[in-house]
Amino acid sequence: MNCIVWMARSERSGAQQPLTNPQHTTTPQLHNSTTPQLHNSFPSNDSPEIFGLHPNADLTFRNKEVAQLLNTSLETQPKTGGGSGGGKSNEEIVYEKCAELLGTMPANYVEDVYMEQIKKLGGLNVPLNVFLMQEVQRLEGVIGRVRNGMNTLQSAIRGEVVTTEEVMNGIASINNARVPKEWVFAPSGDEISWISPTLGLWYSGLLNRNTQLVSWLDGGGGGKGGGKRLNSYWMTGFFNAQGFLTAVQQEVTRAHKNDKWSLDGVEIHTEVTEYDHEGQVSRAPKEGVYVHGLFLEGAAWSKSEISLVESQPKKLFSPLPVLFVTAVTKAQKKAMEGDYGSHGGSEIAVYKYPARTDRFFIFIVTLATRAVKPSHWILRGACLLLSQE
Repeated sequence: MNCIVWMARSERSGAQQPLTNPQHTTTPQLHNSTTPQLHNSFPSNDSPEIFGLHPNADLTFRNKEVAQLLNTSLETQPKTGGGSGGGKSNEEIVYEKCAELLGTMPANYVEDVYMEQIKKLGGLNVPLNVFLMQEVQRLEGVIGRVRNGMNTLQSAIRGEVVTTEEVMNGIASINNARVPKEWVFAPSGDEISWISPTLGLWYSGLLNRNTQLVSWLDGGGGGKGGGKRLNSYWMTGFFNAQGFLTAVQQEVTRAHKNDKWSLDGVEIHTEVTEYDHEGQVSRAPKEGVYVHGLFLEGAAWSKSEISLVESQPKKLFSPLPVLFVTAVTKAQKKAMEGDYGSHGGSEIAVYKYPARTDRFFIFIVTLATRAVKPSHWILRGACLLLSQE
Protein backbone atom coordinates (compact mmCIF):
# COMPACT_ATOMS: atom_id res chain seq x y z
CA MET A 1 0.00 0.00 0.00
CA ASN A 2 2.84 2.40 0.81
CA CYS A 3 4.35 1.74 -2.63
CA ILE A 4 1.04 2.49 -4.38
CA VAL A 5 0.69 5.78 -2.49
CA TRP A 6 4.30 6.68 -3.31
CA MET A 7 3.77 5.90 -6.99
CA ALA A 8 0.66 8.07 -7.07
CA ARG A 9 2.49 11.01 -5.49
CA SER A 10 5.37 10.57 -7.91
CA GLU A 11 3.00 10.69 -10.85
CA ARG A 12 1.49 13.97 -9.64
CA SER A 13 4.89 15.56 -9.18
CA GLY A 14 6.11 14.26 -12.54
CA ALA A 15 8.98 12.42 -10.86
CA GLN A 16 8.34 9.25 -12.80
CA GLN A 17 6.21 7.92 -15.61
CA PRO A 18 2.76 6.78 -14.52
CA LEU A 19 1.81 3.14 -14.70
CA THR A 20 -0.38 2.79 -17.74
CA ASN A 21 -2.14 -0.04 -19.44
CA PRO A 22 -2.19 -0.03 -23.26
CA GLN A 23 -5.80 -1.19 -23.13
CA HIS A 24 -6.83 1.93 -21.23
CA THR A 25 -6.81 5.49 -22.51
CA THR A 26 -7.10 8.74 -20.65
CA THR A 27 -9.27 11.61 -21.78
CA PRO A 28 -8.47 15.11 -20.47
CA GLN A 29 -12.02 16.43 -20.88
CA LEU A 30 -15.27 14.51 -20.70
CA HIS A 31 -18.53 15.62 -22.30
CA ASN A 32 -21.96 14.25 -21.56
CA SER A 33 -22.37 13.11 -25.15
CA THR A 34 -19.16 11.07 -25.20
CA THR A 35 -19.22 9.60 -21.69
CA PRO A 36 -21.30 6.47 -22.59
CA GLN A 37 -19.08 5.72 -25.58
CA LEU A 38 -15.97 6.13 -23.46
CA HIS A 39 -17.40 3.87 -20.78
CA ASN A 40 -18.24 1.18 -23.32
CA SER A 41 -14.72 1.33 -24.75
CA PHE A 42 -13.16 0.15 -21.49
CA PRO A 43 -12.31 -3.58 -21.27
CA SER A 44 -14.57 -5.78 -19.13
CA ASN A 45 -11.70 -6.81 -16.86
CA ASP A 46 -8.92 -4.53 -15.70
CA SER A 47 -5.39 -5.65 -16.44
CA PRO A 48 -3.18 -6.44 -13.41
CA GLU A 49 -0.68 -3.93 -14.79
CA ILE A 50 -2.88 -1.10 -13.54
CA PHE A 51 -1.93 -2.10 -10.00
CA GLY A 52 1.73 -2.70 -10.83
CA LEU A 53 1.31 -6.47 -11.11
CA HIS A 54 2.69 -8.68 -13.85
CA PRO A 55 0.17 -9.90 -16.48
CA ASN A 56 0.79 -13.41 -15.12
CA ALA A 57 -1.23 -12.38 -12.05
CA ASP A 58 -4.39 -12.69 -14.13
CA LEU A 59 -3.45 -16.26 -15.01
CA THR A 60 -2.89 -17.04 -11.33
CA PHE A 61 -6.34 -15.65 -10.51
CA ARG A 62 -8.02 -17.74 -13.21
CA ASN A 63 -6.19 -20.88 -12.11
CA LYS A 64 -7.49 -20.38 -8.58
CA GLU A 65 -11.02 -19.87 -9.88
CA VAL A 66 -10.92 -23.10 -11.87
CA ALA A 67 -9.38 -25.02 -8.96
CA GLN A 68 -12.11 -23.78 -6.62
CA LEU A 69 -14.79 -24.79 -9.12
CA LEU A 70 -13.33 -28.28 -9.51
CA ASN A 71 -12.96 -28.71 -5.75
CA THR A 72 -16.57 -27.72 -5.21
CA SER A 73 -17.74 -30.13 -7.90
CA LEU A 74 -15.69 -32.94 -6.38
CA GLU A 75 -16.99 -32.32 -2.88
CA THR A 76 -20.60 -32.52 -4.06
CA GLN A 77 -20.15 -35.92 -5.71
CA PRO A 78 -21.71 -38.96 -3.99
CA LYS A 79 -19.31 -40.42 -1.43
CA THR A 80 -20.65 -43.94 -1.74
CA GLY A 81 -20.88 -46.12 -4.76
CA GLY A 82 -21.08 -49.73 -5.77
CA GLY A 83 -19.80 -51.94 -8.45
CA SER A 84 -23.25 -52.93 -9.71
CA GLY A 85 -22.19 -52.04 -13.23
CA GLY A 86 -19.33 -54.49 -13.11
CA GLY A 87 -16.72 -51.98 -11.92
CA LYS A 88 -14.99 -51.82 -8.57
CA SER A 89 -16.65 -50.13 -5.64
CA ASN A 90 -15.11 -47.14 -3.89
CA GLU A 91 -14.15 -49.35 -0.97
CA GLU A 92 -12.34 -51.81 -3.24
CA ILE A 93 -10.45 -48.99 -4.95
CA VAL A 94 -9.39 -47.52 -1.60
CA TYR A 95 -8.38 -50.94 -0.26
CA GLU A 96 -6.09 -51.54 -3.22
CA LYS A 97 -4.66 -48.02 -3.01
CA CYS A 98 -3.83 -48.51 0.68
CA ALA A 99 -2.14 -51.83 -0.13
CA GLU A 100 -0.08 -50.09 -2.82
CA LEU A 101 1.03 -47.28 -0.52
CA LEU A 102 1.78 -49.61 2.38
CA GLY A 103 4.06 -51.57 0.07
CA THR A 104 6.24 -48.52 -0.54
CA MET A 105 6.00 -46.99 2.94
CA PRO A 106 9.42 -46.12 4.44
CA ALA A 107 10.61 -48.29 7.29
CA ASN A 108 10.26 -47.04 10.85
CA TYR A 109 13.23 -45.24 12.34
CA VAL A 110 14.93 -47.05 15.24
CA GLU A 111 16.02 -44.62 17.92
CA ASP A 112 19.18 -46.48 18.92
CA VAL A 113 20.27 -46.65 15.28
CA TYR A 114 19.72 -43.02 14.29
CA MET A 115 21.14 -41.72 17.56
CA GLU A 116 24.32 -43.68 16.85
CA GLN A 117 24.42 -42.16 13.35
CA ILE A 118 23.99 -38.66 14.80
CA LYS A 119 26.83 -39.38 17.21
CA LYS A 120 29.13 -40.05 14.23
CA LEU A 121 28.07 -36.69 12.79
CA GLY A 122 29.33 -34.93 15.93
CA GLY A 123 26.63 -35.63 18.49
CA LEU A 124 23.98 -33.39 19.97
CA ASN A 125 26.47 -30.66 20.79
CA VAL A 126 26.15 -29.62 17.14
CA PRO A 127 23.02 -27.47 16.56
CA LEU A 128 22.24 -28.93 13.13
CA ASN A 129 22.40 -32.44 14.59
CA VAL A 130 19.80 -31.47 17.18
CA PHE A 131 17.64 -30.20 14.34
CA LEU A 132 18.19 -33.45 12.44
CA MET A 133 17.06 -35.51 15.43
CA GLN A 134 13.89 -33.44 15.78
CA GLU A 135 13.10 -33.81 12.08
CA VAL A 136 13.58 -37.58 12.24
CA GLN A 137 11.28 -37.84 15.24
CA ARG A 138 8.56 -35.80 13.55
CA LEU A 139 8.77 -37.78 10.32
CA GLU A 140 8.66 -41.01 12.31
CA GLY A 141 5.41 -39.79 13.87
CA VAL A 142 3.92 -39.07 10.45
CA ILE A 143 4.98 -42.45 9.06
CA GLY A 144 3.42 -44.25 12.02
CA ARG A 145 0.24 -42.20 11.78
CA VAL A 146 -0.17 -42.90 8.07
CA ARG A 147 0.61 -46.61 8.39
CA ASN A 148 -1.85 -47.06 11.25
CA GLY A 149 -4.47 -45.03 9.40
CA MET A 150 -4.30 -47.15 6.26
CA ASN A 151 -4.34 -50.39 8.26
CA THR A 152 -7.47 -49.14 10.03
CA LEU A 153 -9.13 -48.30 6.70
CA GLN A 154 -8.41 -51.76 5.37
CA SER A 155 -9.74 -53.38 8.54
CA ALA A 156 -12.92 -51.30 8.33
CA ILE A 157 -13.44 -52.25 4.68
CA ARG A 158 -13.04 -55.92 5.62
CA GLY A 159 -15.59 -55.40 8.38
CA GLU A 160 -13.21 -56.15 11.22
CA VAL A 161 -13.62 -52.79 13.01
CA VAL A 162 -16.43 -50.30 13.43
CA THR A 163 -16.74 -47.83 10.57
CA THR A 164 -16.56 -44.40 12.20
CA GLU A 165 -17.01 -40.97 10.64
CA GLU A 166 -13.24 -40.58 10.55
CA VAL A 167 -12.93 -43.83 8.59
CA MET A 168 -15.64 -42.77 6.14
CA ASN A 169 -13.92 -39.44 5.57
CA GLY A 170 -10.61 -41.21 5.03
CA ILE A 171 -12.14 -43.55 2.44
CA ALA A 172 -13.77 -40.62 0.63
CA SER A 173 -10.50 -38.64 0.62
CA ILE A 174 -8.36 -41.45 -0.79
CA ASN A 175 -11.03 -42.32 -3.35
CA ASN A 176 -10.89 -38.69 -4.55
CA ALA A 177 -7.06 -38.73 -4.56
CA ARG A 178 -7.01 -36.31 -1.63
CA VAL A 179 -5.01 -36.45 1.60
CA PRO A 180 -7.03 -37.56 4.65
CA LYS A 181 -7.31 -34.69 7.09
CA GLU A 182 -5.94 -36.81 9.94
CA TRP A 183 -2.63 -37.18 8.10
CA VAL A 184 -2.11 -33.42 7.89
CA PHE A 185 -3.73 -31.86 10.95
CA ALA A 186 -3.95 -32.78 14.61
CA PRO A 187 -7.36 -32.68 16.35
CA SER A 188 -6.37 -29.23 17.66
CA GLY A 189 -5.94 -27.99 14.08
CA ASP A 190 -2.14 -27.77 14.20
CA GLU A 191 -0.28 -28.84 11.08
CA ILE A 192 1.55 -32.11 11.79
CA SER A 193 2.83 -32.88 8.29
CA TRP A 194 2.49 -30.75 5.15
CA ILE A 195 -0.30 -29.49 2.90
CA SER A 196 -0.61 -30.84 -0.65
CA PRO A 197 -3.53 -30.64 -3.10
CA THR A 198 -3.41 -34.34 -4.06
CA LEU A 199 -2.55 -37.61 -2.39
CA GLY A 200 0.12 -38.36 -5.01
CA LEU A 201 2.02 -35.13 -4.35
CA TRP A 202 1.72 -35.58 -0.59
CA TYR A 203 3.03 -39.14 -0.66
CA SER A 204 5.90 -38.14 -2.99
CA GLY A 205 6.78 -35.50 -0.41
CA LEU A 206 6.86 -38.18 2.28
CA LEU A 207 9.27 -40.34 0.27
CA ASN A 208 11.50 -37.37 -0.63
CA ARG A 209 11.66 -36.18 2.96
CA ASN A 210 12.59 -39.64 4.12
CA THR A 211 15.28 -39.91 1.42
CA GLN A 212 16.90 -36.65 2.52
CA LEU A 213 16.95 -37.57 6.22
CA VAL A 214 18.29 -41.07 5.54
CA SER A 215 21.04 -39.61 3.34
CA TRP A 216 21.90 -37.05 6.02
CA LEU A 217 22.06 -39.71 8.73
CA ASP A 218 24.15 -41.88 6.44
CA GLY A 219 26.87 -39.28 6.26
CA GLY A 220 25.76 -37.17 3.30
CA GLY A 221 25.07 -40.24 1.19
CA GLY A 222 28.62 -41.54 1.60
CA GLY A 223 27.51 -44.64 3.41
CA LYS A 224 28.04 -46.06 6.91
CA GLY A 225 27.62 -42.72 8.63
CA GLY A 226 30.89 -41.25 7.45
CA GLY A 227 30.38 -38.04 9.38
CA LYS A 228 29.82 -35.86 6.31
CA ARG A 229 26.97 -33.46 5.80
CA LEU A 230 24.77 -32.98 2.79
CA ASN A 231 26.21 -30.77 0.07
CA SER A 232 22.86 -28.98 -0.27
CA TYR A 233 19.63 -29.18 1.73
CA TRP A 234 16.15 -29.44 0.26
CA MET A 235 14.53 -26.78 2.41
CA THR A 236 10.99 -27.77 1.39
CA GLY A 237 11.49 -31.11 3.13
CA PHE A 238 11.80 -29.66 6.63
CA PHE A 239 8.97 -29.47 9.15
CA ASN A 240 10.60 -26.52 10.87
CA ALA A 241 12.54 -24.50 8.29
CA GLN A 242 12.94 -21.62 10.72
CA GLY A 243 14.58 -23.98 13.20
CA PHE A 244 17.01 -25.02 10.47
CA LEU A 245 18.04 -21.39 9.93
CA THR A 246 18.43 -20.84 13.67
CA ALA A 247 20.73 -23.88 13.89
CA VAL A 248 22.84 -22.46 11.04
CA GLN A 249 23.12 -19.14 12.89
CA GLN A 250 24.15 -20.93 16.06
CA GLU A 251 26.88 -22.92 14.32
CA VAL A 252 28.35 -19.90 12.53
CA THR A 253 28.28 -17.89 15.76
CA ARG A 254 30.13 -20.65 17.62
CA ALA A 255 32.72 -20.80 14.83
CA HIS A 256 33.46 -17.10 15.51
CA LYS A 257 33.64 -17.47 19.25
CA ASN A 258 37.12 -15.91 19.28
CA ASP A 259 35.68 -12.89 17.47
CA LYS A 260 33.16 -12.55 20.31
CA TRP A 261 30.12 -13.04 18.09
CA SER A 262 26.79 -13.48 19.87
CA LEU A 263 23.57 -14.98 18.56
CA ASP A 264 21.73 -11.72 19.20
CA GLY A 265 24.29 -9.81 17.16
CA VAL A 266 24.12 -11.83 13.92
CA GLU A 267 21.65 -11.96 11.04
CA ILE A 268 20.96 -14.38 8.22
CA HIS A 269 22.83 -13.54 5.03
CA THR A 270 22.11 -15.16 1.65
CA GLU A 271 23.79 -15.22 -1.74
CA VAL A 272 22.52 -16.69 -5.00
CA THR A 273 25.15 -19.11 -6.30
CA GLU A 274 26.08 -20.12 -9.84
CA TYR A 275 24.67 -23.63 -9.32
CA ASP A 276 21.41 -24.15 -11.17
CA HIS A 277 20.47 -27.24 -9.14
CA GLU A 278 21.77 -29.29 -6.24
CA GLY A 279 23.37 -31.89 -8.52
CA GLN A 280 26.04 -29.37 -9.47
CA VAL A 281 27.15 -28.83 -5.86
CA SER A 282 30.22 -31.01 -5.32
CA ARG A 283 30.92 -30.11 -1.70
CA ALA A 284 29.39 -28.30 1.24
CA PRO A 285 30.63 -24.78 2.09
CA LYS A 286 33.19 -24.38 4.85
CA GLU A 287 30.77 -22.15 6.74
CA GLY A 288 27.00 -21.95 6.37
CA VAL A 289 24.94 -24.21 4.10
CA TYR A 290 23.58 -24.50 0.58
CA VAL A 291 19.82 -24.84 0.17
CA HIS A 292 17.71 -25.59 -2.89
CA GLY A 293 14.07 -26.01 -3.84
CA LEU A 294 13.01 -22.33 -3.81
CA PHE A 295 10.79 -20.78 -6.49
CA LEU A 296 10.27 -17.14 -7.40
CA GLU A 297 6.73 -15.91 -7.97
CA GLY A 298 6.17 -12.50 -9.53
CA ALA A 299 9.76 -12.30 -10.75
CA ALA A 300 12.61 -14.35 -12.17
CA TRP A 301 16.36 -14.53 -11.64
CA SER A 302 18.91 -13.73 -14.36
CA LYS A 303 22.31 -15.35 -13.92
CA SER A 304 23.86 -13.11 -16.57
CA GLU A 305 22.61 -9.89 -14.95
CA ILE A 306 22.86 -11.25 -11.39
CA SER A 307 19.56 -9.54 -10.70
CA LEU A 308 15.83 -9.92 -10.47
CA VAL A 309 14.10 -9.63 -13.84
CA GLU A 310 10.54 -9.84 -15.13
CA SER A 311 8.83 -13.22 -15.27
CA GLN A 312 8.36 -14.84 -18.65
CA PRO A 313 4.77 -14.70 -19.97
CA LYS A 314 2.60 -17.58 -18.74
CA LYS A 315 5.38 -18.86 -16.47
CA LEU A 316 4.10 -18.39 -12.94
CA PHE A 317 7.08 -19.83 -11.06
CA SER A 318 10.80 -19.57 -11.77
CA PRO A 319 13.30 -21.79 -9.94
CA LEU A 320 15.95 -19.96 -7.97
CA PRO A 321 19.52 -21.30 -8.22
CA VAL A 322 21.07 -22.91 -5.18
CA LEU A 323 21.15 -20.41 -2.32
CA PHE A 324 24.06 -19.97 0.07
CA VAL A 325 22.88 -19.28 3.62
CA THR A 326 25.12 -18.15 6.45
CA ALA A 327 25.22 -15.67 9.32
CA VAL A 328 27.03 -12.31 9.54
CA THR A 329 27.15 -9.57 12.11
CA LYS A 330 24.76 -6.66 11.81
CA ALA A 331 27.66 -4.35 10.96
CA GLN A 332 28.78 -6.66 8.14
CA LYS A 333 25.21 -6.89 6.89
CA LYS A 334 24.95 -3.12 6.66
CA ALA A 335 28.29 -2.88 4.86
CA MET A 336 27.03 -5.26 2.17
CA GLU A 337 24.20 -2.98 1.05
CA GLY A 338 26.30 -1.64 -1.82
CA ASP A 339 26.78 -5.14 -3.27
CA TYR A 340 23.26 -5.16 -4.70
CA GLY A 341 23.67 -2.32 -7.17
CA SER A 342 22.75 1.35 -7.21
CA HIS A 343 19.14 0.64 -6.24
CA GLY A 344 20.11 -1.59 -3.34
CA GLY A 345 18.66 -5.01 -2.64
CA SER A 346 15.03 -6.03 -2.71
CA GLU A 347 13.83 -7.85 0.40
CA ILE A 348 11.92 -10.91 -0.80
CA ALA A 349 9.85 -12.84 1.73
CA VAL A 350 10.06 -16.65 1.75
CA TYR A 351 6.86 -18.62 2.40
CA LYS A 352 6.25 -22.32 2.92
CA TYR A 353 3.16 -22.33 0.68
CA PRO A 354 1.67 -19.99 -1.94
CA ALA A 355 -0.78 -18.79 0.73
CA ARG A 356 1.17 -15.79 1.99
CA THR A 357 0.27 -15.56 5.65
CA ASP A 358 2.30 -15.00 8.81
CA ARG A 359 1.71 -18.64 9.65
CA PHE A 360 3.73 -19.78 6.62
CA PHE A 361 6.37 -17.03 6.63
CA ILE A 362 9.96 -18.29 7.06
CA PHE A 363 12.52 -15.52 6.53
CA ILE A 364 13.69 -12.69 4.25
CA VAL A 365 16.11 -13.08 1.34
CA THR A 366 17.76 -9.95 -0.11
CA LEU A 367 18.15 -10.15 -3.90
CA ALA A 368 19.85 -7.68 -6.23
CA THR A 369 17.65 -5.49 -8.44
CA ARG A 370 19.86 -3.55 -10.83
CA ALA A 371 17.42 -2.26 -13.46
CA VAL A 372 14.54 -1.05 -11.27
CA LYS A 373 13.99 0.03 -7.70
CA PRO A 374 12.92 -2.47 -4.99
CA SER A 375 9.45 -0.88 -4.93
CA HIS A 376 8.86 -2.34 -8.41
CA TRP A 377 9.04 -5.87 -7.04
CA ILE A 378 6.84 -4.98 -4.10
CA LEU A 379 4.14 -3.91 -6.55
CA ARG A 380 4.77 -7.08 -8.56
CA GLY A 381 4.09 -9.11 -5.43
CA ALA A 382 7.40 -10.94 -5.77
CA CYS A 383 8.14 -13.63 -3.21
CA LEU A 384 9.97 -16.94 -2.78
CA LEU A 385 8.08 -20.19 -2.19
CA LEU A 386 9.15 -23.59 -0.94
CA SER A 387 6.18 -25.23 -2.66
CA GLN A 388 4.33 -24.37 -5.84
CA GLU A 389 1.13 -26.10 -4.74
